[in-house]
Amino acid sequence: MAENTPASTPAFPCPRCGKPSRWSGNPSRPFCSERCKLIDLGAWAAEEYRVPLKQGRDFTDEAPDYED
Repeated sequence: MAENTPASTPAFPCPRCGKPSRWSGNPSRPFCSERCKLIDLGAWAAEEYRVPLKQGRDFTDEAPDYED
């Protein structure tokens, strides 16, 4: 049985910088480093990531007016 060493585990690109990253033994996974992990967290906190809305939909900040 092969041991899971950094050399035996597959590398994949870091979602933040694209450098090779490993899952096994990496406390910052899926990022390559704590730095990339914190930069990504900051982007979420700054609301840099958004889900696009379908065109033609109009959303307002007002609550809908429901009648009973």
